[in-house]
Amino acid sequence: MSTAGRSLDEARRDIRARLEAAGIETPELDARLLLGDVLQLDLTGLIAAAARTLNANETAALESRVQRRIDGEPIARILGHKEFWGLSFTLSPATLVPRPDTETIVEAALDILKQDGRLNDALHISDIGTGSGAILLALLSELPNAQGIGTDINPDAIHTATRNAAALGLNGRARFIECNYADALRGPFDLIVSNPPYIPSRDIDDLAIEVRAHDPRLALDGGPDGLDAYRVIAPAAFELLVPGGVVILEIGQGQERDVARLTAGAGLDAEVSVKADLGRIPRAVIGRKPLV
Repeated sequence: MSTAGRSLDEARRDIRARLEAAGIETPELDARLLLGDVLQLDLTGLIAAAARTLNANETAALESRVQRRIDGEPIARILGHKEFWGLSFTLSPATLVPRPDTETIVEAALDILKQDGRLNDALHISDIGTGSGAILLALLSELPNAQGIGTDINPDAIHTATRNAAALGLNGRARFIECNYADALRGPFDLIVSNPPYIPSRDIDDLAIEVRAHDPRLALDGGPDGLDAYRVIAPAAFELLVPGGVVILEIGQGQERDVARLTAGAGLDAEVSVKADLGRIPRAVIGRKPLV
């Protein structure tokens, strides 16, 4: 149904109903975000302009976005950006949409650094498979004296991460290099983080359409058992970390034992532990390089 000639409030109600009928989980929020994107208004501005009438160009732009959402495109892809750790990250087809569960990696890193009394140290951090740069840049936003390097095999992801660093004013402390996992890294690092591909290949086609059709397969597919990336990253972390350094790896549901085994098998000490996300699902495996 066209929203031409309707007020913003009427258009919002119409879009909400269409999204709800399409099975979208957050129809009201998405309707407001799509309207705000077309009109360049925040949620408060939309309320203030509720009686305003949409013109033909606005109606066409809005209809295109609504149809994309109905077709299963994630709202963040339509908007072109996603908030993570309170920061806004530009997205590209080469990057995953940063997810709230991944903030568990940032939380775990900051908790460990606080326990070690190192929050203000001149730390060297690496983010392997950085994508949009979300994990690394979130950490640098909290660690004023740290520097970081992010790697990604996709040059478009490197470009996107570099843009995000500049937009956040962190480009002086972050750089990004194109390589496969840790191939081009030269340590030592105090902290290594990674959200690698961990979905078993056979499960990709069963993922929600928002993921399987719009996230890059390269960032999802973890090989036959979902563990291919960990077999590379764990031994690389052992070689690249300083003694006492920490690696934190995001994992998929049910992978904690296998990834902990691979991490310990790479020489990281028995401090291997698991951190759960807000849904109490194990989300991160943590390993520390022995001091001697």
